[in-house]
Amino acid sequence: MEIIQSIRKLKNNHYNITTKSGRKIRVSEDTLVKFRLLKGQEIEDDTLTEIEKEAELDIGYQFALSFLSYQLRSEKEIKDHLKKKEISPEGIAYVITKLNNINLLDDLVFAESYVRTVMKTQDKGPQTVKQQLYKKGIADDDIAKALELFTFEDQEEMGTRLALKSLKKYQNKSHKEQINKVRQHLSTKGYSGDVIDLVMSSLEIEKDEDDEWERLAVEGERLWRRHQSLDASKKKQKMRQSLFQKGYDFDLINRFIEEKELENDN
Repeated sequence: MEIIQSIRKLKNNHYNITTKSGRKIRVSEDTLVKFRLLKGQEIEDDTLTEIEKEAELDIGYQFALSFLSYQLRSEKEIKDHLKKKEISPEGIAYVITKLNNINLLDDLVFAESYVRTVMKTQDKGPQTVKQQLYKKGIADDDIAKALELFTFEDQEEMGTRLALKSLKKYQNKSHKEQINKVRQHLSTKGYSGDVIDLVMSSLEIEKDEDDEWERLAVEGERLWRRHQSLDASKKKQKMRQSLFQKGYDFDLINRFIEEKELENDN
């Protein structure tokens, strides 16, 4: 037999019940009303155990509803959230079943909503979205169905916007490195090779020789100062290696080196 020593109200219509023996139970308002729990009340041990079990199920369910109130969630996200809240495996299973029965949990609906949101608000490609959905516990079949919303035309449009934005970031690089960097960025964002090829082809990024020379000159001056202490042969070797790795043509590299040598001779 136990006696309820105190009932303390918490946030979100939850209550902490403490018995004279020190036993503590957290219950929802529904459980409090159902069992007509009052301060000073005597309760059989079996009844208290029943209250504890029901309280966990009810609180787990309330945690899940609160978590869902902000946005759609996958089944795995709900399970992980309840686990952090220290709900037992049995309690988690009960909550998941209950949510499924009232259609508050549907991984396909979640995945489709997730894809639509990404397409509207982000620049990620389908491969990245696929990985993110997988981490959220979505089954392969549901991922495949959801990604059907991500049409090839959508990918081309989003990839083009991303490529143009990326080009501005790399405008001080060589023409070759600009293209490589943009392609790499699109790939990192989750776009396929076919989409990247189409995007790069549509942009028609032409090489302006004057701009290329100006970019090389800026980079070349920096490298020339860095290797100033080397002998002439070693310096030219370092210059050629570094500038070639940065995507500049040998003809332009040699022209720059020759001009620097003439400048030093004078």
